[in-house]
Amino acid sequence: MASSRLPGKPLADIGGIPMIVHVMERAKAANIGPVVIACCEREVSDAIRAAGGTAVMTEPDLPSGTDRVLAAVDIIDPNGKHDCVVNVQGDLPTLDPLSVSAAVGILSEVPHCDISTLAVATDDAREIADPNVVKAVLSMETPNCGRALYFTRASAPSGDGPVYHHIGLYAYRRNALNKFCSLGVSPLEKRERLEQLRALEAGMRIDVAVVDSAPEGVDTPEDLERARRLIL
Repeated sequence: MASSRLPGKPLADIGGIPMIVHVMERAKAANIGPVVIACCEREVSDAIRAAGGTAVMTEPDLPSGTDRVLAAVDIIDPNGKHDCVVNVQGDLPTLDPLSVSAAVGILSEVPHCDISTLAVATDDAREIADPNVVKAVLSMETPNCGRALYFTRASAPSGDGPVYHHIGLYAYRRNALNKFCSLGVSPLEKRERLEQLRALEAGMRIDVAVVDSAPEGVDTPEDLERARRLIL
C-alpha cells in the first residue's frame, strides 16, 4: 500500500475491482491448489475477504516478499501438507493462469530442481538494454525449459541467440522455501539487487520455463492505465 510510485497499489481500481482481486482470480484459475493472499495491511485483507478470498495477515517489517510467503504458509499449513508453494506477485493483474501451471510443472518434471520460475524470449533492444528488465542466463535442456546459470540487470548473454526476460513468479519446494529464507543476503544478491541470486550462490538449483508472453506488471500510473486497457 505504501508504494512510492503508485500509492495504494494493491487496491488500484481496474474495472471496479481491486487489482489484488484480479490477481487472486487468475491464480485461482490455474487450479493448482488453494490461493491465499499474504498481506500486512487490514484494508487489503478486507478487500480479499469481501471478494470471497482468503487472506493471511503477516508482520509488516519482514525483510522480503519471500519471507512474507513463508510466514503465511507457516500460519495456514503448519504441518507441511503442501509440498509446493507458488509466489505470485500481487501486481500482475494480466497474469496468464497457464504460467502458474508451467512453473509448478517443472518441479514435477525436474526432480533436482529446488525453485522454478519463468522467462520469455525477447529480441527487443530496448528491453535488453534496460536494467529494470531482469535477464535470465539459461542452459537450455529442452526447447522450453532451462537451468538458470545467472540472473542479471545487464545485457546478457552477448553474441547471437535469444535473450530471456525473467518473470518474477516462483514455485518452491517447501524445504527449498525454508532453506532460502534461512540464508543471509548474498554478495551477488546485494550487488545486482536480485533476491534469486541468493539461491544460486547457495548451490540451489533454479529451472526456468520459457513461456510465450510476460504479464504486464503494474508499478506506475501509466502501467495501471495499460492494465485497464488490456483487461476491460
